[in-house]
Amino acid sequence: MKARIRLVEGMTFVAESGSGHAVVVDAAPDAGGRNLGARPMELVLMGTGACSAIDVVHILRKARQDVRGCVVELDAERAESDPKVFTRVHFHYVVAGKALAAPQVERAINLSKEKYCSATAMLAATAEISVDYELREA
Repeated sequence: MKARIRLVEGMTFVAESGSGHAVVVDAAPDAGGRNLGARPMELVLMGTGACSAIDVVHILRKARQDVRGCVVELDAERAESDPKVFTRVHFHYVVAGKALAAPQVERAINLSKEKYCSATAMLAATAEISVDYELREA
């Protein structure tokens, strides 16, 4: 896997993935940024949520669950001093579908957390990871 980060102007960067996608990254205004893009640690948090969401939907579809929507809301806290690693991350999953089986959803979330999600595994080295979920009929 590769990535390339390029300074555009001030503290604004373009981050390009090895698969050919790009995202604007910027520092906070108090660090010289202009608020033109997500902060690096926000990207870490978003990437972790996306990693887990992909796992959960994939596992549920393999279990023949009729998933029609999945939202993962993350709430994180960081250490007060440098390096300001994540110390707590809570994942709230909202899974929508037709006649979803709660045990299957819970199993998919736990498999993502404990086995498949590389990003969650890395964050778990410094952060307490907690999860909950809700089901919605769609």
